[in-house]
Amino acid sequence: MQKNPSKWTVFALVATGSFMSTLDSSIVNVALPVLMKELKTTMVAIEWVVLVYLIAFTSLILSFGRLSDIIGRRWILISGHILFSCFSLLCALSPTVELLIFARALQGVGGAMIMSCSQALIVDAFPESQRAKALGSIGTVVAGGLTSGPAIGGFLLTHFSWWMIFAINVPVGLMAAVCASRLLKNTPADLRRKEPFDLIGGFLIAAGFGTLFVALTHAYDWGYTSAKVLTLLISSVAFLALFIRHEMHISHPIIAPNLFAQKGFTLPVLSSVALYTALFTMVFLMPFYLILPMGYSEAQAGTVMMIPFALLFVVPPFSGAIADRMGSRFLCIVGMGILAIALLLLAWPEKVSTFPAIASKLALLGFGVALFLPPNHTAIMGAVPPKTRGVASGMVGAARNLGMVIGVALAGAVFNHLFTQTSGCNGLSEYTPYMENAFLLAYRSALGCGILAACAGTLFAWYRGKHT
Repeated sequence: MQKNPSKWTVFALVATGSFMSTLDSSIVNVALPVLMKELKTTMVAIEWVVLVYLIAFTSLILSFGRLSDIIGRRWILISGHILFSCFSLLCALSPTVELLIFARALQGVGGAMIMSCSQALIVDAFPESQRAKALGSIGTVVAGGLTSGPAIGGFLLTHFSWWMIFAINVPVGLMAAVCASRLLKNTPADLRRKEPFDLIGGFLIAAGFGTLFVALTHAYDWGYTSAKVLTLLISSVAFLALFIRHEMHISHPIIAPNLFAQKGFTLPVLSSVALYTALFTMVFLMPFYLILPMGYSEAQAGTVMMIPFALLFVVPPFSGAIADRMGSRFLCIVGMGILAIALLLLAWPEKVSTFPAIASKLALLGFGVALFLPPNHTAIMGAVPPKTRGVASGMVGAARNLGMVIGVALAGAVFNHLFTQTSGCNGLSEYTPYMENAFLLAYRSALGCGILAACAGTLFAWYRGKHT
Protein backbone atom coordinates (compact mmCIF):
# COMPACT_ATOMS: atom_id res chain seq x y z
CA MET A 1 0.00 0.00 0.00
CA GLN A 2 1.44 3.35 -1.03
CA LYS A 3 1.76 6.09 1.56
CA ASN A 4 2.63 9.76 1.30
CA PRO A 5 5.27 10.98 3.75
CA SER A 6 5.22 14.52 5.04
CA LYS A 7 6.55 16.91 2.42
CA TRP A 8 8.85 18.39 5.06
CA THR A 9 10.22 14.95 5.88
CA VAL A 10 11.20 14.57 2.25
CA PHE A 11 12.61 18.10 2.28
CA ALA A 12 14.79 17.32 5.31
CA LEU A 13 16.18 14.17 3.66
CA VAL A 14 16.92 15.97 0.41
CA ALA A 15 18.43 18.97 2.21
CA THR A 16 20.78 16.74 4.21
CA GLY A 17 22.07 14.95 1.12
CA SER A 18 22.29 18.12 -0.96
CA PHE A 19 24.30 19.96 1.66
CA MET A 20 26.66 17.07 2.28
CA SER A 21 27.41 16.28 -1.37
CA THR A 22 27.91 19.91 -2.43
CA LEU A 23 29.95 20.69 0.70
CA ASP A 24 32.44 18.02 -0.31
CA SER A 25 33.04 19.71 -3.65
CA SER A 26 34.48 22.76 -1.83
CA ILE A 27 35.60 21.68 1.65
CA VAL A 28 38.70 19.92 0.36
CA ASN A 29 40.19 23.02 -1.30
CA VAL A 30 41.32 24.56 1.97
CA ALA A 31 43.04 21.30 2.98
CA LEU A 32 45.11 20.85 -0.19
CA PRO A 33 48.36 22.32 1.23
CA VAL A 34 48.02 20.12 4.31
CA LEU A 35 47.24 17.03 2.22
CA MET A 36 50.23 17.69 -0.03
CA LYS A 37 52.52 17.87 3.00
CA GLU A 38 51.04 14.96 4.98
CA LEU A 39 50.85 12.58 2.01
CA LYS A 40 54.25 13.70 0.66
CA THR A 41 53.03 14.33 -2.87
CA THR A 42 53.12 17.00 -5.59
CA MET A 43 50.79 19.83 -6.60
CA VAL A 44 49.98 18.04 -9.87
CA ALA A 45 48.85 14.94 -7.98
CA ILE A 46 46.98 16.72 -5.20
CA GLU A 47 44.79 18.76 -7.55
CA TRP A 48 43.23 15.48 -8.69
CA VAL A 49 41.73 15.11 -5.20
CA VAL A 50 39.40 17.97 -6.17
CA LEU A 51 39.14 17.30 -9.88
CA VAL A 52 38.27 13.61 -9.77
CA TYR A 53 35.29 14.25 -7.47
CA LEU A 54 33.93 16.90 -9.81
CA ILE A 55 34.42 14.72 -12.90
CA ALA A 56 32.74 11.65 -11.36
CA PHE A 57 29.88 13.75 -9.99
CA THR A 58 29.06 15.57 -13.22
CA SER A 59 29.71 12.69 -15.61
CA LEU A 60 27.29 10.33 -13.85
CA ILE A 61 24.52 12.53 -12.47
CA LEU A 62 22.34 12.29 -15.60
CA SER A 63 22.65 8.51 -15.77
CA PHE A 64 21.70 8.16 -12.12
CA GLY A 65 18.78 10.52 -12.68
CA ARG A 66 17.51 8.20 -15.40
CA LEU A 67 18.16 5.14 -13.22
CA SER A 68 16.09 6.71 -10.42
CA ASP A 69 13.18 6.99 -12.87
CA ILE A 70 13.47 3.23 -13.52
CA ILE A 71 14.27 1.53 -10.20
CA GLY A 72 12.90 4.16 -7.82
CA ARG A 73 14.37 7.25 -6.21
CA ARG A 74 14.48 5.66 -2.73
CA TRP A 75 17.04 3.04 -3.77
CA ILE A 76 19.22 5.54 -5.58
CA LEU A 77 19.15 7.87 -2.57
CA ILE A 78 19.93 5.08 -0.08
CA SER A 79 22.70 3.62 -2.24
CA GLY A 80 24.17 7.08 -2.77
CA HIS A 81 24.35 7.81 0.95
CA ILE A 82 25.91 4.42 1.72
CA LEU A 83 28.48 4.73 -1.05
CA PHE A 84 29.28 8.32 -0.10
CA SER A 85 29.71 7.41 3.57
CA CYS A 86 31.86 4.32 2.98
CA PHE A 87 34.25 6.08 0.65
CA SER A 88 34.36 9.15 2.88
CA LEU A 89 35.73 6.77 5.51
CA LEU A 90 38.25 5.38 3.02
CA CYS A 91 39.30 8.97 2.21
CA ALA A 92 39.90 9.60 5.90
CA LEU A 93 41.99 6.43 6.24
CA SER A 94 44.00 6.84 3.02
CA PRO A 95 47.77 6.59 3.63
CA THR A 96 48.68 7.60 0.06
CA VAL A 97 47.47 10.17 -2.44
CA GLU A 98 46.71 7.42 -4.98
CA LEU A 99 44.26 5.74 -2.60
CA LEU A 100 42.76 9.12 -1.67
CA ILE A 101 42.14 9.96 -5.35
CA PHE A 102 40.51 6.54 -5.88
CA ALA A 103 38.28 7.02 -2.84
CA ARG A 104 37.36 10.56 -3.90
CA ALA A 105 36.27 9.28 -7.32
CA LEU A 106 33.86 6.80 -5.72
CA GLN A 107 32.77 9.42 -3.21
CA GLY A 108 31.85 11.55 -6.26
CA VAL A 109 29.78 8.64 -7.60
CA GLY A 110 27.86 8.58 -4.32
CA GLY A 111 27.39 12.34 -4.44
CA ALA A 112 26.02 12.09 -7.99
CA MET A 113 23.50 9.45 -6.86
CA ILE A 114 22.32 11.66 -3.99
CA MET A 115 21.94 14.79 -6.08
CA SER A 116 20.52 13.05 -9.16
CA CYS A 117 17.09 12.63 -7.62
CA SER A 118 16.97 15.52 -5.14
CA GLN A 119 14.95 17.95 -7.27
CA ALA A 120 12.64 15.13 -8.41
CA LEU A 121 11.90 14.09 -4.81
CA ILE A 122 10.95 17.67 -3.95
CA VAL A 123 8.69 18.03 -7.01
CA ASP A 124 7.04 14.67 -6.22
CA ALA A 125 6.41 15.65 -2.58
CA PHE A 126 5.17 19.24 -2.87
CA PRO A 127 1.99 20.44 -4.59
CA GLU A 128 2.48 22.52 -7.70
CA SER A 129 1.55 25.73 -5.84
CA GLN A 130 4.52 25.29 -3.44
CA ARG A 131 7.20 23.75 -5.65
CA ALA A 132 9.10 26.90 -6.55
CA LYS A 133 9.33 27.90 -2.89
CA ALA A 134 10.56 24.42 -1.91
CA LEU A 135 13.07 24.29 -4.76
CA GLY A 136 14.23 27.77 -3.76
CA SER A 137 14.88 26.54 -0.25
CA ILE A 138 16.87 23.59 -1.61
CA GLY A 139 18.83 26.09 -3.69
CA THR A 140 19.68 27.82 -0.42
CA VAL A 141 20.97 24.54 0.99
CA VAL A 142 23.10 23.88 -2.12
CA ALA A 143 24.53 27.40 -1.94
CA GLY A 144 25.29 26.84 1.73
CA GLY A 145 27.18 23.65 0.92
CA LEU A 146 29.20 25.27 -1.86
CA THR A 147 30.12 28.39 0.09
CA SER A 148 30.59 27.15 3.65
CA GLY A 149 33.09 24.45 2.65
CA PRO A 150 36.22 26.58 3.16
CA ALA A 151 35.01 27.89 6.54
CA ILE A 152 34.02 24.44 7.85
CA GLY A 153 37.19 22.92 6.44
CA GLY A 154 39.32 25.59 8.11
CA PHE A 155 37.61 24.96 11.46
CA LEU A 156 38.13 21.19 11.26
CA LEU A 157 41.76 21.57 10.22
CA THR A 158 42.38 23.96 13.12
CA HIS A 159 40.88 21.73 15.81
CA PHE A 160 41.44 18.22 14.41
CA SER A 161 43.35 16.91 11.39
CA TRP A 162 42.80 16.59 7.64
CA TRP A 163 41.07 13.21 7.93
CA MET A 164 38.17 14.80 9.85
CA ILE A 165 36.93 16.69 6.76
CA PHE A 166 36.06 13.28 5.31
CA ALA A 167 35.19 11.33 8.47
CA ILE A 168 32.49 13.82 9.49
CA ASN A 169 30.39 12.61 6.53
CA VAL A 170 30.18 9.04 7.76
CA PRO A 171 27.62 9.25 10.62
CA VAL A 172 25.53 11.85 8.78
CA GLY A 173 25.40 9.81 5.57
CA LEU A 174 24.59 6.52 7.26
CA MET A 175 21.84 8.14 9.35
CA ALA A 176 20.35 9.67 6.19
CA ALA A 177 20.42 6.25 4.49
CA VAL A 178 18.54 4.66 7.40
CA CYS A 179 15.95 7.45 7.47
CA ALA A 180 15.43 7.28 3.70
CA SER A 181 15.00 3.50 3.87
CA ARG A 182 12.28 3.75 6.47
CA LEU A 183 10.50 6.98 5.66
CA LEU A 184 10.33 6.62 1.87
CA LYS A 185 9.33 2.95 1.79
CA ASN A 186 6.08 2.32 -0.10
CA THR A 187 5.89 5.95 -1.19
CA PRO A 188 6.00 7.45 -4.71
CA ALA A 189 9.81 7.36 -4.29
CA ASP A 190 9.53 3.56 -4.53
CA LEU A 191 7.83 3.51 -7.94
CA ARG A 192 9.55 1.30 -10.52
CA ARG A 193 9.21 0.99 -14.27
CA LYS A 194 9.90 -2.05 -16.42
CA GLU A 195 12.33 -0.28 -18.70
CA PRO A 196 15.94 -1.12 -19.54
CA PHE A 197 18.79 1.18 -18.61
CA ASP A 198 20.90 2.46 -21.49
CA LEU A 199 24.44 1.37 -20.52
CA ILE A 200 26.01 2.45 -23.80
CA GLY A 201 24.47 5.93 -23.51
CA GLY A 202 25.62 6.13 -19.88
CA PHE A 203 29.20 5.33 -20.88
CA LEU A 204 29.21 7.80 -23.78
CA ILE A 205 27.90 10.76 -21.80
CA ALA A 206 30.25 10.02 -18.88
CA ALA A 207 33.22 9.83 -21.27
CA GLY A 208 32.12 13.02 -23.05
CA PHE A 209 31.77 15.07 -19.86
CA GLY A 210 34.86 13.54 -18.27
CA THR A 211 37.20 14.38 -21.14
CA LEU A 212 35.68 17.86 -21.45
CA PHE A 213 36.22 18.62 -17.76
CA VAL A 214 39.83 17.45 -17.79
CA ALA A 215 40.54 19.59 -20.88
CA LEU A 216 38.90 22.71 -19.41
CA THR A 217 40.58 22.46 -16.01
CA HIS A 218 44.08 21.79 -17.39
CA ALA A 219 44.00 23.95 -20.53
CA TYR A 220 46.05 26.77 -19.01
CA ASP A 221 48.70 24.51 -17.44
CA TRP A 222 49.10 22.27 -20.49
CA GLY A 223 48.60 24.98 -23.15
CA TYR A 224 45.39 25.69 -25.03
CA THR A 225 46.75 24.27 -28.27
CA SER A 226 48.74 21.44 -26.70
CA ALA A 227 48.30 17.91 -28.00
CA LYS A 228 46.78 16.80 -24.68
CA VAL A 229 44.10 19.49 -24.60
CA LEU A 230 43.20 19.18 -28.29
CA THR A 231 43.01 15.39 -28.03
CA LEU A 232 40.71 15.62 -25.01
CA LEU A 233 38.45 18.23 -26.66
CA ILE A 234 38.17 16.23 -29.89
CA SER A 235 37.46 13.09 -27.85
CA SER A 236 34.77 14.93 -25.88
CA VAL A 237 33.03 16.15 -29.05
CA ALA A 238 33.21 12.65 -30.53
CA PHE A 239 31.78 10.97 -27.43
CA LEU A 240 28.94 13.49 -27.11
CA ALA A 241 28.13 13.25 -30.83
CA LEU A 242 27.98 9.46 -30.56
CA PHE A 243 25.80 9.83 -27.47
CA ILE A 244 23.29 12.03 -29.33
CA ARG A 245 23.20 9.69 -32.32
CA HIS A 246 22.80 6.66 -30.05
CA GLU A 247 19.97 8.25 -28.05
CA MET A 248 18.02 8.96 -31.24
CA HIS A 249 17.91 5.29 -32.21
CA ILE A 250 16.90 3.46 -29.01
CA SER A 251 13.48 3.07 -27.42
CA HIS A 252 14.50 3.95 -23.82
CA PRO A 253 17.23 6.62 -23.95
CA ILE A 254 18.82 8.30 -20.94
CA ILE A 255 17.63 11.64 -22.29
CA ALA A 256 14.76 11.58 -24.75
CA PRO A 257 15.87 13.65 -27.78
CA ASN A 258 12.42 15.24 -28.05
CA LEU A 259 12.98 16.76 -24.60
CA PHE A 260 15.46 19.21 -26.12
CA ALA A 261 12.93 20.15 -28.79
CA GLN A 262 10.93 21.81 -25.99
CA LYS A 263 12.27 25.30 -25.45
CA GLY A 264 10.54 25.34 -22.06
CA PHE A 265 13.14 22.76 -20.99
CA THR A 266 16.21 23.49 -23.14
CA LEU A 267 16.36 27.26 -22.67
CA PRO A 268 16.11 27.15 -18.84
CA VAL A 269 18.92 24.55 -18.83
CA LEU A 270 21.05 26.83 -21.02
CA SER A 271 20.15 29.77 -18.76
CA SER A 272 21.40 27.79 -15.78
CA VAL A 273 24.73 27.04 -17.48
CA ALA A 274 25.03 30.74 -18.38
CA LEU A 275 24.29 31.85 -14.82
CA TYR A 276 26.92 29.62 -13.21
CA THR A 277 29.44 30.54 -15.91
CA ALA A 278 28.89 34.24 -15.16
CA LEU A 279 28.85 33.73 -11.39
CA PHE A 280 32.05 31.71 -11.24
CA THR A 281 34.07 34.18 -13.27
CA MET A 282 33.54 36.40 -10.21
CA VAL A 283 33.95 33.63 -7.64
CA PHE A 284 37.31 32.66 -9.15
CA LEU A 285 38.76 36.17 -9.56
CA MET A 286 37.36 38.11 -6.59
CA PRO A 287 39.63 36.57 -3.91
CA PHE A 288 42.69 37.61 -5.97
CA TYR A 289 41.26 41.13 -6.36
CA LEU A 290 40.60 41.45 -2.63
CA ILE A 291 43.95 40.06 -1.49
CA LEU A 292 46.32 41.63 -4.04
CA PRO A 293 45.19 45.14 -5.16
CA MET A 294 42.93 45.74 -2.11
CA GLY A 295 45.42 44.29 0.39
CA TYR A 296 42.96 42.19 2.39
CA SER A 297 44.03 39.20 4.43
CA GLU A 298 42.79 35.73 3.46
CA ALA A 299 40.33 35.78 6.37
CA GLN A 300 38.98 39.21 5.39
CA ALA A 301 38.63 38.14 1.76
CA GLY A 302 36.73 35.03 2.83
CA THR A 303 34.33 37.13 4.88
CA VAL A 304 33.69 39.52 1.98
CA MET A 305 33.08 36.58 -0.36
CA MET A 306 30.23 35.44 1.88
CA ILE A 307 28.23 38.61 1.04
CA PRO A 308 26.67 37.49 -2.27
CA PHE A 309 25.98 34.01 -0.98
CA ALA A 310 24.33 35.32 2.18
CA LEU A 311 21.53 36.52 -0.11
CA LEU A 312 21.04 32.91 -1.21
CA PHE A 313 19.98 32.08 2.34
CA VAL A 314 17.31 34.78 2.41
CA VAL A 315 15.87 35.51 -1.03
CA PRO A 316 15.15 32.10 -2.71
CA PRO A 317 12.14 31.10 -0.57
CA PHE A 318 10.50 34.47 -1.34
CA SER A 319 11.51 34.32 -4.99
CA GLY A 320 10.05 30.83 -5.20
CA ALA A 321 6.81 31.92 -3.53
CA ILE A 322 6.42 34.77 -6.05
CA ALA A 323 7.15 32.40 -8.94
CA ASP A 324 4.44 30.04 -7.67
CA ARG A 325 1.96 32.87 -8.22
CA MET A 326 3.17 34.71 -11.33
CA GLY A 327 5.32 32.23 -13.22
CA SER A 328 9.06 31.99 -13.66
CA ARG A 329 9.97 33.83 -16.86
CA PHE A 330 9.82 37.41 -15.55
CA LEU A 331 11.81 36.66 -12.40
CA CYS A 332 14.46 34.80 -14.41
CA ILE A 333 14.87 37.71 -16.82
CA VAL A 334 15.12 40.22 -13.98
CA GLY A 335 17.47 38.06 -11.92
CA MET A 336 19.85 37.39 -14.80
CA GLY A 337 19.73 41.06 -15.81
CA ILE A 338 20.66 42.12 -12.26
CA LEU A 339 23.57 39.67 -12.34
CA ALA A 340 24.83 41.23 -15.60
CA ILE A 341 24.54 44.75 -14.14
CA ALA A 342 26.33 43.74 -10.93
CA LEU A 343 29.22 42.20 -12.88
CA LEU A 344 29.42 45.36 -15.01
CA LEU A 345 29.61 47.49 -11.85
CA LEU A 346 32.29 45.22 -10.39
CA ALA A 347 34.34 45.54 -13.58
CA TRP A 348 33.70 49.27 -14.13
CA PRO A 349 36.12 51.22 -11.89
CA GLU A 350 39.60 51.83 -13.24
CA LYS A 351 40.99 51.99 -9.70
CA VAL A 352 40.65 49.75 -6.67
CA SER A 353 37.27 50.01 -4.92
CA THR A 354 36.55 50.70 -1.27
CA PHE A 355 34.83 48.14 0.95
CA PRO A 356 31.33 49.75 0.90
CA ALA A 357 31.41 49.91 -2.89
CA ILE A 358 32.55 46.32 -3.39
CA ALA A 359 30.17 45.00 -0.70
CA SER A 360 27.11 46.68 -2.23
CA LYS A 361 27.95 45.36 -5.70
CA LEU A 362 28.46 41.82 -4.40
CA ALA A 363 25.14 42.05 -2.54
CA LEU A 364 23.41 43.13 -5.76
CA LEU A 365 24.99 40.20 -7.58
CA GLY A 366 23.81 37.78 -4.89
CA PHE A 367 20.30 39.19 -5.08
CA GLY A 368 20.16 38.62 -8.84
CA VAL A 369 21.34 35.02 -8.52
CA ALA A 370 18.92 34.33 -5.68
CA LEU A 371 16.04 35.81 -7.67
CA PHE A 372 16.84 33.64 -10.69
CA LEU A 373 17.49 30.15 -9.32
CA PRO A 374 14.15 28.98 -7.79
CA PRO A 375 11.90 29.92 -10.75
CA ASN A 376 14.41 28.57 -13.27
CA HIS A 377 14.66 25.20 -11.49
CA THR A 378 10.87 25.10 -11.31
CA ALA A 379 10.67 25.72 -15.07
CA ILE A 380 13.08 22.83 -15.78
CA MET A 381 11.26 20.40 -13.51
CA GLY A 382 7.82 21.50 -14.70
CA ALA A 383 8.67 20.98 -18.37
CA VAL A 384 9.02 17.19 -18.10
CA PRO A 385 6.47 14.45 -17.35
CA PRO A 386 6.63 12.80 -13.91
CA LYS A 387 8.30 9.66 -15.27
CA THR A 388 11.39 11.60 -16.38
CA ARG A 389 11.79 13.92 -13.39
CA GLY A 390 14.93 12.05 -12.34
CA VAL A 391 16.63 12.97 -15.62
CA ALA A 392 15.52 16.60 -15.23
CA SER A 393 16.85 16.61 -11.67
CA GLY A 394 20.19 15.31 -12.91
CA MET A 395 20.21 17.96 -15.61
CA VAL A 396 19.94 20.71 -12.97
CA GLY A 397 23.07 19.41 -11.25
CA ALA A 398 24.95 18.84 -14.50
CA ALA A 399 24.17 22.36 -15.74
CA ARG A 400 25.41 23.83 -12.45
CA ASN A 401 28.74 22.00 -12.48
CA LEU A 402 29.30 22.56 -16.20
CA GLY A 403 28.76 26.30 -15.77
CA MET A 404 31.09 26.40 -12.76
CA VAL A 405 33.92 24.72 -14.66
CA ILE A 406 33.42 26.85 -17.80
CA GLY A 407 33.35 30.02 -15.70
CA VAL A 408 36.58 29.23 -13.86
CA ALA A 409 38.35 28.02 -17.02
CA LEU A 410 37.24 31.04 -19.05
CA ALA A 411 38.13 33.59 -16.37
CA GLY A 412 41.49 31.96 -15.77
CA ALA A 413 42.34 31.84 -19.47
CA VAL A 414 41.46 35.48 -20.20
CA PHE A 415 42.99 36.84 -17.00
CA ASN A 416 46.28 34.91 -17.24
CA HIS A 417 46.75 35.74 -20.91
CA LEU A 418 46.24 39.49 -20.49
CA PHE A 419 48.06 39.80 -17.17
CA THR A 420 51.11 37.97 -18.51
CA GLN A 421 51.15 40.12 -21.64
CA THR A 422 50.75 43.49 -19.93
CA SER A 423 52.76 42.93 -16.74
CA GLY A 424 55.69 41.05 -18.24
CA CYS A 425 55.68 38.53 -15.37
CA ASN A 426 54.76 34.88 -15.39
CA GLY A 427 51.83 34.77 -12.98
CA LEU A 428 50.42 36.29 -9.80
CA SER A 429 53.15 34.76 -7.62
CA GLU A 430 55.33 37.67 -8.81
CA TYR A 431 52.68 40.37 -8.14
CA THR A 432 53.77 43.77 -6.84
CA PRO A 433 51.78 47.01 -6.38
CA TYR A 434 53.36 48.34 -9.59
CA MET A 435 51.36 45.71 -11.51
CA GLU A 436 47.99 47.07 -10.36
CA ASN A 437 47.02 48.52 -13.75
CA ALA A 438 47.89 45.26 -15.52
CA PHE A 439 45.88 43.33 -12.92
CA LEU A 440 42.81 45.57 -13.28
CA LEU A 441 42.89 45.37 -17.08
CA ALA A 442 42.98 41.57 -16.99
CA TYR A 443 40.38 41.47 -14.20
CA ARG A 444 37.92 43.70 -16.08
CA SER A 445 38.34 41.73 -19.29
CA ALA A 446 37.75 38.40 -17.54
CA LEU A 447 34.63 39.74 -15.81
CA GLY A 448 33.54 40.91 -19.25
CA CYS A 449 33.24 37.25 -20.22
CA GLY A 450 30.90 36.80 -17.25
CA ILE A 451 28.84 39.80 -18.38
CA LEU A 452 28.46 38.29 -21.86
CA ALA A 453 27.40 34.96 -20.33
CA ALA A 454 24.79 36.72 -18.17
CA CYS A 455 23.48 38.63 -21.21
CA ALA A 456 23.17 35.33 -23.08
CA GLY A 457 21.30 33.87 -20.11
CA THR A 458 18.90 36.83 -20.14
CA LEU A 459 18.14 36.18 -23.81
CA PHE A 460 17.58 32.47 -23.12
CA ALA A 461 15.10 33.41 -20.38
CA TRP A 462 13.32 35.86 -22.69
CA TYR A 463 12.98 33.53 -25.67
CA ARG A 464 11.58 30.58 -23.77
CA GLY A 465 8.11 32.13 -23.94
CA LYS A 466 5.50 33.88 -21.82
CA HIS A 467 3.95 30.79 -20.30
CA THR A 468 7.01 29.28 -18.60
